Formats: sequence, C-alpha cells, structure tokens
Amino acid sequence: MTYTINRIISGITFDEADLRTRKALSDQGFGVLTEIDVQATMKKKLNVEMPAYRILGACNPKMAYQAIGMEPRVGAMLPCNVILRGVEGGVEISAIDPVASMQAIGNADLQAVAAQVRDLLAKAVAAI
Repeated sequence: MTYTINRIISGITFDEADLRTRKALSDQGFGVLTEIDVQATMKKKLNVEMPAYRILGACNPKMAYQAIGMEPRVGAMLPCNVILRGVEGGVEISAIDPVASMQAIGNADLQAVAAQVRDLLAKAVAAI
C-alpha cells in the first residue's frame, strides 16, 4: 500500500501550485493549520540548497473531532500533511493517505473515518 496520494502538475509555478492546493483543500473542508518551508529551514539550519519543498498541515475539523472522539491520542497523527515539492518539469503534490497512517490503530470505526478523509484528500489533489 502506498502512503501518499500524489499528483505532478507541469507548467505551473510553485506559488501557483500552493494557492491551488490551499483552495482545493478548502473546497473539501480542510484548513491549513501549519506550514513549514523545508527549503528555507534546511538553508538556515544546514546551509544546504534544495528544491522548493513545503509541508502544509491540513485539518478537516469535523473529521478530526470524530477521530479524537474515537481515539483521544490520535492527535499525535494529526493534522494531515500535504507536501508540495519542486520536481523536474513542475510541482509534485502529495497528501498523506490516512488509511495507511492509521493502520497501526486497531479501531474499525477510526478506519472508516480515515477512509472518508482519504476520499476528501484524493478529491482535493485531483482538483489542483
């Protein structure tokens, strides 16, 4: 099983991909709670160059509330990370597959919520 939902978009700037990703996530009920500019962090901390790489911590409050109600410690696995990274010819967008990440938790009800979240993330990635 793969652990991400992926798409490469050609002929687009990194910033445009970021804007489109945020809109697609919003359209599926997600907000971006956190943002990490990995490229800038690696430059600052290690003085190394790397292609553009950003991590967006996306949260669908309704789904997160359901999941936390079923498994209070599931917050350690939230929010759902979505990465944007510069690749040859475009930008790759990868969203975590929550079904894959939640397999370690033996709770069938939680797996059902994870499947709903995966469907929403897949729709968002497809819409970018």
